[in-house]
Amino acid sequence: MELDTQTLIKQLLEAGVHFGHQKNKWNPKMKEYIFTQKSGIYIIDLQQTVDALKKACDFISSVTTKGEGILFVGTKKQAKDIIKEAAESSNNYYVVNRWLGGLLTNFGTIRKSVARYDNIEAMKTDGTFDKLSKKEASQLNKELLKLKKNLDGVRKMKKLPDALFIIDPMRETIAVKEAVKLKIPIVALVDTNCDPGLIDYVIPGNDDAIRAIKLITGIILEAATKGRIDFVAGVEKVVTAKAEGKVTEAIDASKEIIESMPEDKLVEEAEVIEKLARHGKKDEKIEEEKIIKKKPQIKRQRPIKRG
Repeated sequence: MELDTQTLIKQLLEAGVHFGHQKNKWNPKMKEYIFTQKSGIYIIDLQQTVDALKKACDFISSVTTKGEGILFVGTKKQAKDIIKEAAESSNNYYVVNRWLGGLLTNFGTIRKSVARYDNIEAMKTDGTFDKLSKKEASQLNKELLKLKKNLDGVRKMKKLPDALFIIDPMRETIAVKEAVKLKIPIVALVDTNCDPGLIDYVIPGNDDAIRAIKLITGIILEAATKGRIDFVAGVEKVVTAKAEGKVTEAIDASKEIIESMPEDKLVEEAEVIEKLARHGKKDEKIEEEKIIKKKPQIKRQRPIKRG
């Protein structure tokens, strides 16, 4: 992703991304990202922030280009609305209230909770609630509100995400540990009080100011959206080719999409290609039958019996 360095540095300065924490609250592992200190506050090297942003954006784009999902995480007050909006607008997932222990490492149990969430909501819609007593309906409503609060952002997450974008990894320690355990890459906005050691793509910057969070998240969102558009364009190419009856072109287009896909995605795509191939053979068979039907049929005369 192309980012103009001078323009970006100006935007970072205006948003206050360069302001770190006080000297007594720093993490020595962040030393390489610090430019200087002024009035007892560390100043972050914005040139490094720009370079890190470019690498992070390229990675995020590569993930969404394959059609994979990103989990946006930001439970601090300043980040909640920004993270939720970014995730929803890019068709991704989010956690903004509380990180549920085992959200990644115990994903099967989380999916069961989501199924329960869906079940209660269906009961509310189909009129089952009307048949229950007030006490039972009240208990289910409370359970539904709790599930909605904690699981709404990951409700559509059918499998583990392929990347995490985190605001303040020091606050989201459990999320970081779970992602590291499962070897899921992490992109994070990291302040001077954080440990950058466990983060794959460190974006050094102020993780407390709303303007700073909004700017960095907006840039990551743009990268995610770009990748998603490229993926959708590839899928549309397959659909168009199929609609026009160009089976070979459809299969070739499918192959282009899956070149960089992981193995679990390849299985899905292989099924699509197989269906397209079968569809093509079926069309050919129909055409052959039409040709045969059009050929004039010669009626055979019965032999005359001579007696």
